[in-house]
Amino acid sequence: MYKRKQKQADGTWTELPTWWIKYYQHGRPMRESARTTKETVARRILRSREGDVERGVPITPKMGLVTFEDAAADLLNDYVVNGRKTHKDAKHRIEKHLKPAFQGKRLLSITTPAVRAFTAARLAANASHAEINRELALLKRMFTLSVQAGKLHTKPHIPMLREDNTRRGFFEPAQFELVRAHLAPALRPLVTFAYLTGWRLTEILTLEWRQVDWTGRIVRLDPGTTKSGEGRTFPFTAALETVLKGQKAEHDALKQAGQIVPLVFHRAGAPIRTFRGAWRSACRRAGVPGRIFHDFRRTAVRNLERDGVSRSAAMAMVGHKTEAIYRRYAIVDAGALREAAAKIDRAAGTISGTTDAERSNSDNVRSA
Repeated sequence: MYKRKQKQADGTWTELPTWWIKYYQHGRPMRESARTTKETVARRILRSREGDVERGVPITPKMGLVTFEDAAADLLNDYVVNGRKTHKDAKHRIEKHLKPAFQGKRLLSITTPAVRAFTAARLAANASHAEINRELALLKRMFTLSVQAGKLHTKPHIPMLREDNTRRGFFEPAQFELVRAHLAPALRPLVTFAYLTGWRLTEILTLEWRQVDWTGRIVRLDPGTTKSGEGRTFPFTAALETVLKGQKAEHDALKQAGQIVPLVFHRAGAPIRTFRGAWRSACRRAGVPGRIFHDFRRTAVRNLERDGVSRSAAMAMVGHKTEAIYRRYAIVDAGALREAAAKIDRAAGTISGTTDAERSNSDNVRSA
């Protein structure tokens, strides 16, 4: 490593502050600016270049020089190109938390210890594990995009924090009936549909009659309209058909009055935008304050499991791609539990549901 010198007007030579590095590739000397005034950073870049040479990795002069700001801009562009709805949230997290910690640094200098220091600082600021993990996920993505673009060869290990993300919000039938009773009549069919299907609120609010197949007796979501981008169908049940017939009668009445309403759920023909205030009030008056609409999703998954619907079918109906959701929702296979209890009873010589007298009579019969 060395620093270049510049000749001044008076004939003297002044050492420039920027470090340069020199290494050999295929027997030829390679020189490039480390673009830093810090010797430790320059030495780290030099070791990285020498390691790349040993591994036979192609080296370009700009390799490893990408800065945090460059990587953040690439990340946000990636969000725009892929139409990510969380672009605004990602930008906010970068500006408020990541940028103050890593501004002006090269990605090459953001090591695992530096990431741990960032995590420790955020914990000291009382940030939750979930918040910190969302920020670390953005940092991880920056490194991944830089490697894909050939700006870096490797990325550091970024340790994530453990999250207690088991979801516990479920509606028992009586609780659901109380909440529904405290909602406006126009909202009751909507929440009933959510309770039965577990579909997301946005999917229900935008549901149209063209997606209801009375002949095939299914309700479908078009590809591209769901969170996963995949289409979905839910077969009619008796309760679901009752809800849809009630909405269809209202649709037909509005049609006769000269108003065509394509939406299945609406307020007197107008789209339902939001009802957060009404929802909070209904939950409070029903004695279950703090419940969220997404609890219907968890409830539907659990109810399908309890009703004996196969896990693969339930996942397809509700819209889950992996079984990890069952671990998050703390849902176990009710049928498997019943089978396990039966095995325990058989091993103990008893049958679930029999009384001591019945078992005694059974023993007498066997002995006779």
